[in-house]
Parts: sequence; structure tokens; C-alpha cells
Amino acid sequence: QVQLVESGGGLAQPGGSLRLSCAAAGFTFSSYVMTWYRQAPGKERELAARIFPAGTTNYADSVKGRFTISRDNAKNTVYLQMNSLKPEDTAVYYCNVYALSQDYWGQGTQVTVSS
Repeated sequence: QVQLVESGGGLAQPGGSLRLSCAAAGFTFSSYVMTWYRQAPGKERELAARIFPAGTTNYADSVKGRFTISRDNAKNTVYLQMNSLKPEDTAVYYCNVYALSQDYWGQGTQVTVSS
């Protein structure tokens, strides 16, 4: 079955960096759009970044220029490099794929940006 496992979250200082990873299994990873969403306390889940099979990327305006999404099809893994972190980036970050006619989500990884 489809599995998505995120890792790499934690505590960072403002201006710092973190790299999130999402290991995928159970589908042909290279053929699917992979998306990172985030959900801050008391807010709705929102799209942070998306990468298409050919490598095209989309970003939320709030992270553009600071976050970079990438994928390694040989490792079935999608990454989110987060630089110049701000307190407002604090959220649970989720990996997502729409595959086999439904949405799949990872368990989420907490990112906290605080001094």
C-alpha cells in the first residue's frame, strides 16, 4: 500500500535552515506529483511546495525564494530545503501524493522556528 514517511523536522532559530525528507513506497514514485503541505496551530492546512514528475515546481508566495523542493526518483524521496526560516514557518509539515484515485498523507513532522 502507499506509504509516506516524513523526517527532518525539529527546532530551528530564525534565519536558520532545516531539510525535510519524505520517503515514499507503494506506487510508481517517478510518475506522480509530490506536494508538501503545512498546518500551523489554529490554521488550515496549506500548500507549501509542489514538484511535478518532470521537475517543474510551484511554491506558495510565503515560501518562494526561501524553500526548495526536489526529488530523487532513484530513492523514492522528496525533499524540502527550508532556508531563512521565520517564526511563521512553525507548523506541522505533511507530505502528500494523489495516487490510485485518492489522497495519501504522511504522519507529519513538526517544524518549530523560535529563538
